[in-house]
Formats: sequence, structure tokens, C-alpha cells
Amino acid sequence: MSRVGKMPIALPSGAEATITAEQITVKGPLGSLSQALNGLVQIENASGTLNFKPANDSREANAMSGTLRALVNNMVNGVTKGFEKKLMLVGVGFRAAAQGDKLNLSLGFSHPVVHAMPAGIKVETPTQTEILIKGIDRQSVGQVAAEVRAYRPPEPYKGKGVRYSDEVVVIKETKKK
Repeated sequence: MSRVGKMPIALPSGAEATITAEQITVKGPLGSLSQALNGLVQIENASGTLNFKPANDSREANAMSGTLRALVNNMVNGVTKGFEKKLMLVGVGFRAAAQGDKLNLSLGFSHPVVHAMPAGIKVETPTQTEILIKGIDRQSVGQVAAEVRAYRPPEPYKGKGVRYSDEVVVIKETKKK
């Protein structure tokens, strides 16, 4: 059995899980998330803990039990605590401004870049060079952060661009004469 799939998920207070034949729904103080179920995994809700078991002894069922357990754990964490990604702008004249559900970026292009946020994602700019992306769905938060970073990824010679706050950019040495 999968090492990840063996571990039960303890539902914190304020979170509840509803399991139907085709999906699992987790509700919490921040919202509600749903995930489609796979027939290879059996889920039991026993007094506030979720247990995952493969339906048979196949390798696919074993792998899917760990995958589904990780996805449901992220759902539980999302509806109780939420997720956030922090981006930094490094470069002269690089600025960001959040306006409602849009993020205006000035990244050295001849035009401003406007990125619309999908539903369920909130964006904040504590300073002009910091961007906070928040939401309850871990995959959506990471995807939006990756899309914003893709506008101007950090370049290896000066390190200018959009980077994650914990990202380390290795600076290359310039060509010698």
C-alpha cells in the first residue's frame, strides 16, 4: 500500500467531508471544494478522519490511493487555512498594482501587462514589487503564480524578472575579453 495513502486525514473543526459515489466535497470556513473520485480507491469517513484504501491489489490502485489522499489533504488545508504564493519583482521600473480582480504589471515592455484573476483567486500588492496570490485551491494558486512569472522569468545575468519569494536565481558570470 502507498505510504502516503496509508496516512489518515484528520478533519479539523469547522471542516466536513461529504462522500458520494462519484465525488468528494470538503466544506470549511473559507469555502467548498470538490474532487472526482476514482473507482480504484475506497474512502471511509470514520468520526472525523478520512481513510483511503486501494480497491484491489493492482499497482494503479495503490498509486491512485496516494494521489487521491494528497489531493483531498490539499482540499482540507485549502478550505481551512487557504494557500498563498508570494512573487517578487526585481528590476528597475518593474511595478505591480492590484485593481479588483486584475493585476497590472509594468515589466519593461512597451505596454502594460494586465492579468485577469480567475474565480476564487485574490491578489494583493503590499508594495509595488511584491505580489500575494491567495485562494483555497492549491492548483489554481500555483497556476496563476506560474502564469504571472511567465511574463518575465528571471534572467541569469542580472536576475531581473518576476520570481517566487523563495526562489534562488543563480547568476552567471559574464563573458570575459
